[in-house]
Amino acid sequence: MSRKPLVYAVSAVVAASVVAAIWVGAGLPVPFSDDPDRFRSPTGRVAATPQRAGDPEAGYAALVNEPYVGCGMPYSAYRRVAPETDPATLLPGRTGRNAELPYFLTAHINDDGVEVISNNCLVCHAGRIGDEVVVGMGDAFADFTADPRQLVTQVGRYVQGPDESAAWQLWADRIEGIAPYTQTNTIGMNPATNLSWALMAHRDPRDMSWSDTPLIDPPPTTPVPLRTPPWWWVGKKNAMFYTTIGRGDHAQYMLFASLLCADSVDELQEIDSYAPDIRAFLENLTPPEYPYSVDAELAAQGQELFMTECASCHGTYGETPSYPNRVVPLDEIGTDPLYAQTMTDGSLDRFYDWVAQSPHGGTVRAAPAEGYIAPPLDGIWAAAPYLHNGSVPNLMAVLDSRLRPSYWSHVTPQEYDSDAMGWRSEVLDDGKDAAPSGPERARVYDTTLPGYGNAGHTFSDRLTDSERQALLEYLKTL
Repeated sequence: MSRKPLVYAVSAVVAASVVAAIWVGAGLPVPFSDDPDRFRSPTGRVAATPQRAGDPEAGYAALVNEPYVGCGMPYSAYRRVAPETDPATLLPGRTGRNAELPYFLTAHINDDGVEVISNNCLVCHAGRIGDEVVVGMGDAFADFTADPRQLVTQVGRYVQGPDESAAWQLWADRIEGIAPYTQTNTIGMNPATNLSWALMAHRDPRDMSWSDTPLIDPPPTTPVPLRTPPWWWVGKKNAMFYTTIGRGDHAQYMLFASLLCADSVDELQEIDSYAPDIRAFLENLTPPEYPYSVDAELAAQGQELFMTECASCHGTYGETPSYPNRVVPLDEIGTDPLYAQTMTDGSLDRFYDWVAQSPHGGTVRAAPAEGYIAPPLDGIWAAAPYLHNGSVPNLMAVLDSRLRPSYWSHVTPQEYDSDAMGWRSEVLDDGKDAAPSGPERARVYDTTLPGYGNAGHTFSDRLTDSERQALLEYLKTL
C-alpha cells in the first residue's frame, strides 16, 4: 500500500490521540480520596457492567463519516501535499468528500465554513490483508516514529486566507502540545497511553478548555511500547485495554475521541449521541477467516490440547463459546511488566484524579490491575505481532519461546507467513544501536530495550513439537 509518509505520520499521531483519548476515559465512580489503592484492582476475573444499546449499522456509518476529531488541516492545503488518493485506501460506506479520502482521514466543514481534513480511528484500527482494508485489525505497520510537526509546517505553506489560517493554527497548536510525547522508537508501536496523559495535562477537567501550557505535569516523553489489539475482541471483554483500566460505560470512552479538539462539554455530549452505535458496531465485529488451507484432522488434535492447556485463560470457541475475562498476575504470565507496573505504581494518579474531577467521572472507572488480561483468540492469526508489546513476531514463537529473536524486523512490503502465522520477518544479528539512523533503525524491534522484552507466556514450552504444531493448526480456525 502506498501512503504519503508525512501525511500518514501526522494522521497517525492525531489518530493515536483518538485511541489515546478513548483510553483517557478511565474515570472514577467514587469521590476523590487519598487512599493510595483507590485506582487499583486485583487480578482475576473482571465483572461485566451494563452497556448502552446501539445500532451497529449506524455505528459503522458514524465511525467512517462523522468528524469526532474536529480539528485538522484545510482540505485545499492537504491536497497540495497529497494531490492523489491511492484507490487501494478507499473504503465502502463513506459519503461525500469522505468517499474520496483514504480510510484513515475524514472531512467536514468547520464553523467558519472551512473544509477540514482530520483523522479517524482507522489509522490505528484498520490494516491490509492482501488488497483488502480490514476494519478492526490493528495496524502492525503504523509509523509513529516521525515528528508530526514536520507535516504541520509543510501544510502551513499552502494555507490561504484568515479562516483557513485559523483552522490550521488550531490544529498546529494541538499538535505542538502532544508531539513531544507521541514518538515511538519502533514502527508498529502505538503511543496511545502517553497521548492520553498529554491531552489531559493540557485540558481543564471541569469544562474541557485547552491550555497551551500544561496544567498538570505532563507524562514522560518516552511512550511505553504497546501493540494495537484487534477490535473484534471488544464484544467479549468486560473491560478495555491490556490492564483492564477501562471499566464502566465503554461508549463513554469513545467521547474522548474528541479530546484533542473538542473545547466544551457540549461538543462531547453531541458525540455521545452516536458513541453507543459505534460500540455496537465493534461488539458485533467478526474477524476475517484464515485465508489459507487448514489440516482439519490436525486442528482437531490441537483443539483437545487447547482445552487442557489454554482455555482456562483464553476461553472456548465454537457453538457455545465462553470467555473468562481473567487478568493474569505478572509473576504468573512473566511477560514484560513495564506497562502494567506503570499503570499501577502511583506515578499516573494525577491523571486518574483529572478524570474524577471531569463530567465523565461517574460513568467510567479506572481500575488497572498489576497484570495483563488474557485476550480472546478470535482471529488471532491476524493479530500479529504478539504479546501486549508486539515483541514476538509470530504465533509459532509464542508457542515455543526458544524461537523468539532478540532482534528482528518486518519484511517490506508486508507479506503473511502462513507457516509461522505472522507477518513475515527477518532475524537480525544486532539491535537498534547497530542500525543506521532514521527509517532503518525504526524498523528494528529490539527486545533488550525497556518495555520491549519478549519473555513470558512459556506455558506451551513443555509441549512436544508435534503438539505445538497441532495447537497452531487449531488456532487457524478461531
